Amino acid sequence: MHTPVIGTVRGDGTPSQRVMVLRAFDPATATLRFHTDSRAAKVDELGDGAPISVLAYDPAAKRQFRLSGTGRIETDGETADKAWNDATLFARRCYLADPAPGTLSDIPVSGLPADIEGRKPENDAEVAPGRANFAVLLARIETIEFLHLAHTGHRRAIFRLQPDGSWYGQWLVP
Repeated sequence: MHTPVIGTVRGDGTPSQRVMVLRAFDPATATLRFHTDSRAAKVDELGDGAPISVLAYDPAAKRQFRLSGTGRIETDGETADKAWNDATLFARRCYLADPAPGTLSDIPVSGLPADIEGRKPENDAEVAPGRANFAVLLARIETIEFLHLAHTGHRRAIFRLQPDGSWYGQWLVP
């Protein structure tokens, strides 16, 4: 469940999915937090309030969670600054890539500078330039669909966020 699939919609209306690392969940606001490069295509797809879906599956428990809501990107401010400062040096290293994510290349490349590729950064100064490329993706969840797979009979339910912040759930036929 640490690496769910995140779905967005491209400008031309086609779906786009990718696996992302779930960094935090705030139950008070029903918000998931992920980190991304501010130059990545998903940043334009989400902007400040576009639809987002999250799909997570726990194979051991045989439980699937389909979440949907609204995503937004933050590059500046308290949330982004705290997320950057709390990230490990190794995690911050990812945002040093040049050129930007999604740039075509004739050879397989990481995009990392040669002096840092293949090793763990040793201090903040080495990764500081990556802060300009760092962004936080916040997904406010409004619907949760739960499915439990079982040989004795599957179980499925849906939960919807209510205007007062509470959740309302109903069983569904799987």
